[in-house]
Amino acid sequence: MTVTAALLAAPAAHAQAWAPDVSSARAYAKKRAGEVSFSVRTERNLYGYRATRSVRSASVVKAMLMVAYLNHRRVRGRRLRDADRALLAPMIRWSNNVAANRVYTFVGGSALRGLARRVRMRRFSTSPSWGGSALNAADQTRLFLKIDRYVVPRHRETAMRLLNTIVPSQRWGVGRARPAGWALYFKGGWGSGSGAVDHQVALLRRGDHRVALAIMTTGNPSHAYGKETLRGVARRLLRGLRPDSVPR
Repeated sequence: MTVTAALLAAPAAHAQAWAPDVSSARAYAKKRAGEVSFSVRTERNLYGYRATRSVRSASVVKAMLMVAYLNHRRVRGRRLRDADRALLAPMIRWSNNVAANRVYTFVGGSALRGLARRVRMRRFSTSPSWGGSALNAADQTRLFLKIDRYVVPRHRETAMRLLNTIVPSQRWGVGRARPAGWALYFKGGWGSGSGAVDHQVALLRRGDHRVALAIMTTGNPSHAYGKETLRGVARRLLRGLRPDSVPR
């Protein structure tokens, strides 16, 4: 073996196969107040607990709104303007509802349903209010595992940068459980902040390796309690995911 070949082979020799710790996360979820469901998807496998449980989307659907907006026939073929950024950045980075209302009016429920069909979501439906859309953890990991590929190439970098730069004040849950060496792209939804709904959907990416994660919680005693549930489930699911891990 040449020196070059040996150097190229070395990282693979030290790579460790990884799978989410579903049993630990499930045991933790069962002890929490309210209802919890989650899904983890890799390029090879789908893992989860009550992963097809339907919930009201709250703000996690804003990621779908962003994709639909960037793919819209009046947006996809041109450079983004200040007016576009003035809608997308507030909607994604700090979850502004006024911006989401405007985007939903622009793209319509049909665009969200079209995206759901393209992603092959099995149980997604829209509502007169974007936050009332019905979705589940398994379908959301199907979207997030390859979310950049569902955006037209011209606007992919913008989409991923927005999902990667959620404001610090909203980086709870999976934002506190990001494994070292993995880039995090995510969106949360927490309804009115009462704890009735607290969700997060995320993509972890390192090189060509990807892990999508969705955690849906309802009926929390408070928003603070819901945030702690999100963190606890995410931390357990992602346990052992290291920079040299290969998801299986």
